[in-house]
Amino acid sequence: MLHLSVILFLALVLGDSLGAAFPPGTLKKSFSLSKYQFLVPHELKAVQKMKAQFEDIMLLSDRKCNTRLFHRKWNTAELSVADRVMLVEAELELATDMLGLPTVPRFAETRQRPLTFLTQVREDLRGWMATEAPSHQPCGKLRHWLQKLQTAKKTETIGCLEASAILHLFQVLNDLRCAALQEQCT
Repeated sequence: MLHLSVILFLALVLGDSLGAAFPPGTLKKSFSLSKYQFLVPHELKAVQKMKAQFEDIMLLSDRKCNTRLFHRKWNTAELSVADRVMLVEAELELATDMLGLPTVPRFAETRQRPLTFLTQVREDLRGWMATEAPSHQPCGKLRHWLQKLQTAKKTETIGCLEASAILHLFQVLNDLRCAALQEQCT
């Protein structure tokens, strides 16, 4: 019994001293992108269903868009991991902003699950950037694309931005997979 008391006392003392050495909030939260190497099938199905429904809605509208945001002359695999994460974070910001817009009731219901999933991914990427590459500056290719994105947000119609973001969601998810793999992918 005495040995157990000594062990508990030592554990408490050690715990207190470690707590003083590492105050709450100083330990870095780890963000792993590995969970995005292979996306969950039900999330992909929800995105596919939403995209198909959106394409049906688009057939009924007359949208002429000039934006070619997702048509790049370079491949995501050419970027560093931090640049890949920064790219996908910007793509997801556009997508979640567009999915958050008011819409017809039947499409609003269909897009809820993808919106929730994509918002969580975007937050994970922000956390990864904050912990793994807080002062990272994008390379020239990415910087140019980010400027193009900002220009499009100011000059394109909401309808065109929405169409571009939704119709290219699988490209965004592939870019996410490339960032998670942290190696060359196509």
